[in-house]
Amino acid sequence: MAVKPTTETDVIIVGAGPTGLLLAGDLAAAGVGVTVLEKRSAESNLTRAFAVHARTLELLDARGLADELIATGRPLSGLRMLNKVGIDLSSLPSRFPFVLITPQYNVERVLQERAERAGVTVLRGAEVTGLRQDGEGVTLETRDGHSHRARYTVGTDGVRSAVRELLGIPFPGESVVDSVVLADVRLEREPADAIAVGANKTGFSFIAPFGDGWYRVIAWDRNEQHPDGSTPTPEQLSAIVQATQGEDFGLHDVRWSSTFHSDERQAPTYRSGRVFLAGDAAHCHSPAGGQGMNTGLQDAANLSWKLAAALRGRATDALLDTYQTERHPVGKAVLRTSGALIRLALAESAPTRALRGALTAIGGHLDLLTERGARTVSGIEIAYPAPKGAHPQVGKRVPDLRLTALSKPAEGAPTGPERLYEALRAGTFVLVSNDELTAVEPWADRLVTVAPADPHGKLADTVLLIRPDGYVAWAAVDPGEGELREALTSWLGAPAED
Repeated sequence: MAVKPTTETDVIIVGAGPTGLLLAGDLAAAGVGVTVLEKRSAESNLTRAFAVHARTLELLDARGLADELIATGRPLSGLRMLNKVGIDLSSLPSRFPFVLITPQYNVERVLQERAERAGVTVLRGAEVTGLRQDGEGVTLETRDGHSHRARYTVGTDGVRSAVRELLGIPFPGESVVDSVVLADVRLEREPADAIAVGANKTGFSFIAPFGDGWYRVIAWDRNEQHPDGSTPTPEQLSAIVQATQGEDFGLHDVRWSSTFHSDERQAPTYRSGRVFLAGDAAHCHSPAGGQGMNTGLQDAANLSWKLAAALRGRATDALLDTYQTERHPVGKAVLRTSGALIRLALAESAPTRALRGALTAIGGHLDLLTERGARTVSGIEIAYPAPKGAHPQVGKRVPDLRLTALSKPAEGAPTGPERLYEALRAGTFVLVSNDELTAVEPWADRLVTVAPADPHGKLADTVLLIRPDGYVAWAAVDPGEGELREALTSWLGAPAED
């Protein structure tokens, strides 16, 4: 006789890092039952991520969290990659034309608080050791002898993902750099830049503030290679910072340090039946560009609304398959970008060192490269495939449009959202139109309808159906009622009257 699972729910998420917590919060806010299984019994000290890019801040804004997170860190209008070679973010077409420097644990905190407010259960000390699935759901076994059952499971459990390994999904790639040192230190002198970066033939170093007087150092010394898990001495840390940045800033009081290797890997598939992979479980990158955590959070934003729609019976399995077709190419592109940057930083060959020197000398004048690089690294450039013949806006990210009410509200009535990303906080699709559209009424329970504040803008005659993740699902110029109803049925499910 089968033993009844300890927990039964709609979705089990394995891993309580940023990716898993954002996904859990989204699903719970949509009314989906969620349990998070976390191997760690307590919070981890390991914070590798410090950069929150513009596209991620937009997604957090759509959840009402961006301003709270920004208050914990320091916005920078540019990101220095290799000595003087940098990326100017100040002209990004976003409400957030900067990169936010804040430790990963601040991101986790705001996401966990949101998830818990929405009713998410986080079970700590729950290490997944077994997985089996059938046509109705997934059963997970944990080391403590419990079993957990859900209709779907998402592995957000990092580079050494138990979920991925239990599924038998390979994780091809290579180690980009061995013997990378992490350490928490104090400094006698604050670096001039919020993130201090140095790279030369000796190695590289990266220093970022926690905001409480402690700093995280990430460094690599070509001539001092140590096995994973070894503990470098304060003298070794000071030496590599001095060698790569010209001074050690009075580095002292090392409270924690370790050594690891950085990999570039990507799973060939992000889905196996009712199980999905997201974040580092699906892809891992070098730290160059600070894109790893951001890419995982964007995975979660892409997958959450699709899972919610499937669980409500408003979407076919084909919608879940678009998670792979949309996010796998993004992960591949991030591997390519971050890999090129780290290889340039580590270059030993004379031609590559010469290229790095040339970039350093003229980097500030490469306006086109700087602009394109800013859009790429920030995530603003990301777009998804569109069907043949679709409107040019389909698949593209929508900026934070200013909005106005479609009709004058009654006295004392709320005027509605003033910005698109405020409208997206409902967690539903948003329809942007200059006209009152009675055809949308049967979908009013799953759709927010708004009007652009500028009725004469370049998309004045265009109706936009925007997905919960801020990308255009469908668009048409002056669509007929039948065309609009067909699009709404395709994306939102059958109308309520049916």
